[in-house]
Amino acid sequence: MTHGIEQVVERGMCIGCGACSVRTSGAIPVTIGRRGVYEARLDGALSTDALRAASRVCPFSDDARNEDVLARERFADLPRDDRIGAHLEVVAGRRTSEHEIVGSSSGGLTSLLLEELLRAGLVDGVLHVGRSAGDPRFSYTVSTSPEKIERDRKSMYSATTLADVVAGIRGDGRTYAVVGVPCFIKALRLLAAELPDLDAQFGVYVGLVCGHLKSTFFAESLAWQAGVPPTELEGIDFRVKNASRYAWDYDYDAVSVDGAHHVRRSADTIDGGWGFGAFQPEACNFCDDVFAEGADVAFADAWLHKYAADWRGTNAVVIRDERVRRLLQAAAERGGVELEPLSVEDAARSQAGGFRHRRAGLSLRLADDLAAGLSVPTKRVPPDRTVVSRRRAAVLRQRRRISRLSLVAFADAREAGDFERYAGPMRRAIRRYRFLDAWSQGAKALTRHVARPVVHRARRMLRR
Repeated sequence: MTHGIEQVVERGMCIGCGACSVRTSGAIPVTIGRRGVYEARLDGALSTDALRAASRVCPFSDDARNEDVLARERFADLPRDDRIGAHLEVVAGRRTSEHEIVGSSSGGLTSLLLEELLRAGLVDGVLHVGRSAGDPRFSYTVSTSPEKIERDRKSMYSATTLADVVAGIRGDGRTYAVVGVPCFIKALRLLAAELPDLDAQFGVYVGLVCGHLKSTFFAESLAWQAGVPPTELEGIDFRVKNASRYAWDYDYDAVSVDGAHHVRRSADTIDGGWGFGAFQPEACNFCDDVFAEGADVAFADAWLHKYAADWRGTNAVVIRDERVRRLLQAAAERGGVELEPLSVEDAARSQAGGFRHRRAGLSLRLADDLAAGLSVPTKRVPPDRTVVSRRRAAVLRQRRRISRLSLVAFADAREAGDFERYAGPMRRAIRRYRFLDAWSQGAKALTRHVARPVVHRARRMLRR
């Protein structure tokens, strides 16, 4: 079965990147849907040629070249690992300024590199996600100064689209660094190959290692749990570091329209745990790229015990471009950053959860959907239901149910102004997920998680 852009949209697998809109000069609109995710709309009068062109730049279409092909075109001379992709050098590091690193999500190296690219004149501007004035949502913006980069740094977990910002800079005679998660980087590479003028404008591709994207509902849910309903949300900082905890155990700060700050621990929320997959778009179930393999450099959180114990945060960085390596080395020589070598194995291990989701988990999901007669894209892992145990498969399938439930239930709760319409079903779904996860680890793990009578009830439930 052919899996082109029409099947991507039909399956709800569109990530809303906007490459198809740019490629067709706006003939395909990209709008935000009821579930807080951007989606391409193919309901207009589109020619066959326009659809084919759009399909070639869609990151989840079989008509598009995959990550292996794109990497070979750009990084043919570099050694390659099946997990992190091509690599010139792999390092771990952070900024040395206490003020700057506290104001960063992790080690602060992503924003530092973008600033250095501007200062060195290697690009005229940067396309990246930023905050919208007076709007709690986030969107792609253009920064042309290091000061603007500083104002818009930190992680922004929200659905966005590249459609408007790329269309806006196209043909303006300037060069840009483009920042994105793996599927967006892939879309930009595909778009540049189709449109030579954009190829000349995209000077450096900066990848952000991604566990999965989030609907715009994620910010609203966190804020609501901190006492700020969606109608009163002015803005949110997803990652506020806490000196008394590990780097991964951070707070968030929801700002209400009256200017009040509502700070809460992310781990204390219903849906703050990344492993639950709350508000994850369906597209993220079909991605097999963790380290943005088409980017000139990829930045991640160094989720290794050696670094996670330091609350300030540390980046793991996969460098694929000599210009990037020189800029980071120069910053280290000036004393602005601390860098140390990181093995390929440790870099991959720092994102172990992402690989479980996008390799073995992806094989299972492909097989499940094919068995249900659904169209799926061709990925770099084969469909295979035997790649994980029966118990582990139950965990992965429950996570997918949670993702779908969260988007539907929160949309209902939002319209009704009643958070419990979302919270109640989610608590039950996550409770089941925890049972399944403990069950997959064996009887001892299950007993550690819950009292013995509950174990027996859980086992009966799991047999249904």
